[in-house]
Amino acid sequence: MKIKLPYRVGLTRLSILGILVGIIAGLGALFFRDLIGLIHNIAFLGKFRIDYNASEFTPPGPWGAWIIAVPVFGSLLVTFLVETFAPEARGHGVPEVIDSIYYREGVIRPAVGVIKSLASAISIGTGAAVGREGPIAQIGASFGSLLGQIIKMAPWQRITLVAAGAGAGIAATFNTPIGGVMFAIELMMPEFSARTFLPVALATGTATFIGRIFFGINPSFGVPSPVMVGGRATFAELLLYAFLGVLMGIVAALFIRGLHSAEQIYERIGNPYARHATGMLLLGLLIFALLREFGHYYIEGVSYATIQAILNGGLTSPGLLVLLFAAKLFGTWTSLGSGGSGGIFSPSLFIGAVIGAAFGTLVPLVLPAAAIGTVNCAIIGMAAMVGGATGAPVTAVIMIFEMTRDYDVVMPSIIAVALSIGVRRLLSRESIYTIKLISRRHYVPEALQANILLVRRASQMMEHELVLLPADSDIGELVQQTEYNQGPKHVIVTRGDHIIGFVSVTSSFCSALEHRAGACTVGDLAEHNFIVAWEGDVMFNVLARMARRGASAVLVAKGRGSLDVSQLSGIITKERIADSLGETVVPYSE
Repeated sequence: MKIKLPYRVGLTRLSILGILVGIIAGLGALFFRDLIGLIHNIAFLGKFRIDYNASEFTPPGPWGAWIIAVPVFGSLLVTFLVETFAPEARGHGVPEVIDSIYYREGVIRPAVGVIKSLASAISIGTGAAVGREGPIAQIGASFGSLLGQIIKMAPWQRITLVAAGAGAGIAATFNTPIGGVMFAIELMMPEFSARTFLPVALATGTATFIGRIFFGINPSFGVPSPVMVGGRATFAELLLYAFLGVLMGIVAALFIRGLHSAEQIYERIGNPYARHATGMLLLGLLIFALLREFGHYYIEGVSYATIQAILNGGLTSPGLLVLLFAAKLFGTWTSLGSGGSGGIFSPSLFIGAVIGAAFGTLVPLVLPAAAIGTVNCAIIGMAAMVGGATGAPVTAVIMIFEMTRDYDVVMPSIIAVALSIGVRRLLSRESIYTIKLISRRHYVPEALQANILLVRRASQMMEHELVLLPADSDIGELVQQTEYNQGPKHVIVTRGDHIIGFVSVTSSFCSALEHRAGACTVGDLAEHNFIVAWEGDVMFNVLARMARRGASAVLVAKGRGSLDVSQLSGIITKERIADSLGETVVPYSE
């Protein structure tokens, strides 16, 4: 029988589409940043202009104490856009892209990209303590999905374009082409091969080229050269950086759990306008207090100015750094938890920079011989925080390398990132991206080459056509029940209301048994190495249990508890798993 494969475009055409996605992602990053600048200048300075350097502190505006109301006014506009047109635009964006890849075959509604742009620009421009990278990634991913829906192609190809758009958005924003590719590979792509890598690489390269035309060739932050004063770190210094990684893992877990809790707390406010306005009122009070006491807003918007001040060596007070950590942490929790729209990449960089800088300032006071500095600790802290929070270690290390252009910072960053992720996983198994999906019972495998089969439910995998026979039945009865059916069937062997085993039957199996009728019973043929699963169980958990038990089949029950005939819903055999795996792999084969 000839198998009909899903229609797919060729690699050349897919690569050209990847370039087109990169162009749109690069131009989208330009438009988005200009829109943020326009809104920010109107909201904070009362000036109608788009030029805005996020790496410079915003001067006090003409509003005085009324600046507290700016985030509140922005929250009303954001809530209207999100609630009316695209609820998916709420939050930090990347989880929605991942969700579309694993649960909607890469389909994202076209309106999401547009509303995400507007809502996030208003959130950031009016002071929400969020980042612009997640929204840009979602904008690029939305366009990739749109192309994949307009042009007839296999789902895996549409998913590739979605990942390409997300990676291109990151690359254009940070001027980190390799980091953009790794972001797509580590967090977006269910399968990694030459045919999926090429479109993604072309998209990120194109977006980076366009970004450099408008934003210049310099990285997002200016850093001293060399970063590691004195060259490579000594063994003692590496131990200190390792301790910093452990500390950042604890902070990352706090960040993740706190944001999740903030979303749950704010959900208790039923009215979405009141919910978001309440959160933004608290943020407005906080940034005004920082302005009054310390001269700058510090945590509003992407907050690159604070990070740049640390990297320039102009912000070294441990007390202020710790205060800014607490303020940014709370500001991001309340901005996103109450219903804002924006990313978590910039807040992660901010938190990593202030904690790292505080660490680099305090350690020499305790260990005067320690040669670590404030700036390099801030940079390594950024890498460790991004890696710990997102669960993307290679992306974190490579992006920090691309942002500093100093190879000597790589080794300490690798150590810190590895320990940060390890500690964070002990305290919070889920990353900042997957914890939101878990709350919806949408499970995403963490392996690099994860297969979509793994997130299916047992009810989606099981076979329903079953025959129930008592264990003492004659083999002739088994043959009679199954010989007229085409394809493999399954006989469930029972003793009273209890299930004791199963027999998988094929037509050739029946032919061989016809000559043995009466020689033995169905119970003699039954296999007993099975496990029981509930209809709602996720397949990667079921498969893990099968491997531990050495089971060859799964009997699926309608509800939890003991399995009897009335509760039986279906069966999943190894053959069924292999067939389903083949169905997901077919589009990748020649």
